[in-house]
Amino acid sequence: MAKVKSKWVCQNCGYETVSYLGRCPDCGNFSTFTEEVSAPKIEIKTNSPSNALMSNVSTDLNYSKINEIKLDETIRIKTGIEELDRVLGGGFVEGSLVLLAGDPGIGKSTLVLQAARNIGDSGKKILYICAEESPSQVKLRAGRLNANSDNLYVTAQNCLEEIINQIDTLKPDFLIVDSIQSVFSAQITSTSGTVSQIRECTNILMRTAKLKNLTTIVIGHVTKEGNIAGPKVLEHMVDCVINFEGDKFRTYRMLRGIKNRFGATSEVGVFSMNDDGLTEIKNPSEIFLSERGEENCPGCTVIATVEGTRCLLLEVQALVGNTPYPNPRRVARGIEYNRLLQILAVLEKRVGLNLSKQDVYINVIGGVDIIEPAADLGVAMAVLACVRDVCCKKDTVIIGEIGLSGEVRTVDNLEKRLKEAQKLGFKEAIIPKISSPTILKQIQNLKIKTVQVSKVIDAITKAI
Repeated sequence: MAKVKSKWVCQNCGYETVSYLGRCPDCGNFSTFTEEVSAPKIEIKTNSPSNALMSNVSTDLNYSKINEIKLDETIRIKTGIEELDRVLGGGFVEGSLVLLAGDPGIGKSTLVLQAARNIGDSGKKILYICAEESPSQVKLRAGRLNANSDNLYVTAQNCLEEIINQIDTLKPDFLIVDSIQSVFSAQITSTSGTVSQIRECTNILMRTAKLKNLTTIVIGHVTKEGNIAGPKVLEHMVDCVINFEGDKFRTYRMLRGIKNRFGATSEVGVFSMNDDGLTEIKNPSEIFLSERGEENCPGCTVIATVEGTRCLLLEVQALVGNTPYPNPRRVARGIEYNRLLQILAVLEKRVGLNLSKQDVYINVIGGVDIIEPAADLGVAMAVLACVRDVCCKKDTVIIGEIGLSGEVRTVDNLEKRLKEAQKLGFKEAIIPKISSPTILKQIQNLKIKTVQVSKVIDAITKAI
């Protein structure tokens, strides 16, 4: 009898070692190693589904000159959900593998069921693999979403070999796997959800999608840090990675493209979660600013940020108060924490604002996470207005990046930001000083008044 060996695998990055380690030397995380048994290789029967799939690799692929490959309009599958199609770059590409990740309860299964309903109504055959639920549970959700399509087939299966067998039998046009962490292969001895299982199952699904021209969407879990569960190589294997973000206790959801081989990255789509499913928000800026009062409050400003090809106008709120503790608190919700610390350091050094004895809280309304630095000036003006207990101009939008020397630096897509502000009724915009004649020519025909500033201290008198 052959000796059974085991190895320890980091469930975060896939690093392997022969013994247990408390801290992974590759990714640096603690308590992430799980023991996996490495059993001797088993002779696979010739007629097994997975072996039959792999045997087709050398026969089904042919060489073609790139100039002889013909494309048509049907290469993309429209989902009927404009916000989802926007993030995908115009719809699902035939034969692509898409990874959809998000927190539990955020609405991933709801989104794919609504897309499956529209795709099924267009005549496409869809196979829904519910590896975590029973078909009756999926039916309950589908009934609430009115996703009862005759072309939607549901199976409660989590064995990869059986899934491939059902694909060969049904020959669907579209495959949904919910979720990849629950799928396992009988040829791998480790349990489902481990790095080995996720990597190998995704690899076989990827080759199935390419060989059979089967559009596949895979739902994935995220870790407590917000990263996609499984090895990092999982994101490199798929064609598109989209992340479903938002607070599950609030109605707004944001679909963000992280990787896309067939479209623009960092594209976003905005939804609202209701009792009957997800509703598209065509003008998110208007929704996010709809709850502003007639009078502006101290510590509130409006900024313009660009997500992908879409411009969003968001309200930033700041609260500054005295602290009884020796170390004041810094709380940032919606912007990066280290970015807030940098802005506060510039205000103290370049503007003379003493915040060493005060707590600072920053919140971006709507639950949107801002990752670009164009919001720096708006955040700084919100903090300063709250400290002085004054109100910024209500019809003014603030745009600009702050440097460490206190200068206001220019940002990209300035014309797009100003057009969005003008469309929503803003009369004035505080922007960085423009030295480029091209940018000046682009904005000179806009009706919105622009006030150019070169230093943070110059923006104080203009915004308040």
